[in-house]
Amino acid sequence: MTKNIKIAVGLIYILCLSLILYGFFIFIDVTQLNDYIYIRDKTQFLIEIRDQHLLLFTTLFFLFSILWILLLGFASPISLIAGFLFGKFFGTLISVFGFTIGCTFLYILANQYFKELIFKKLSGRISKFKDMFNKNEFLYFMIFRFAGGGGIPFAIQNLLPVLFNMKVKNYFFSTLIGLFPMVFILCAIGEGIEKIIENNVDPSFYTMIQNKEILFPILGFFTILIISFLLRKIYFK
Repeated sequence: MTKNIKIAVGLIYILCLSLILYGFFIFIDVTQLNDYIYIRDKTQFLIEIRDQHLLLFTTLFFLFSILWILLLGFASPISLIAGFLFGKFFGTLISVFGFTIGCTFLYILANQYFKELIFKKLSGRISKFKDMFNKNEFLYFMIFRFAGGGGIPFAIQNLLPVLFNMKVKNYFFSTLIGLFPMVFILCAIGEGIEKIIENNVDPSFYTMIQNKEILFPILGFFTILIISFLLRKIYFK
């Protein structure tokens, strides 16, 4: 990768991230995040915009999801927001496809321009998994996704297949299927929080635990954590 391309990619990354942070701090006053009334008003404002411009709002959120993952962002908060704004079913579809496309773009970009750097930084840590992934890259990467990446941060998970020279098609579909269960649970929690705020109830911990629309997804979340722990013990020691 030439020095000019590295500089260009770095500048684009910094510019995009700066614009996202600027927009966030323009819209949100972080000093008011402990004020329930402030949070309720902001969320109602977003819901009104969604209802008035559903197609445009959905498209922008979908594109933002792709860009956010491409910028090495975390998936969990976007899943919660998607469930809050679109409900657990539609929110899951938007999130999973947005994340999968963003992950795939990131993988292609990294495989094209950052392969040497990734090999230098990461190859020694997971070389023992190379033979396993090469036997059935689709199956093992899907399990890897479902198991939460063995505790590896999401952004790093997206880059690891560069070490195995994974096929783009297998990367896309194993990510799509592997992310689905956890994203659905997070979207369900987001939908439950939206209903609590919609009913003008102070979302305290006790209130949320009493609400079955939040309690059941939380139980599902811990169930997946247990299953992920077992999968990590079996496949990713």
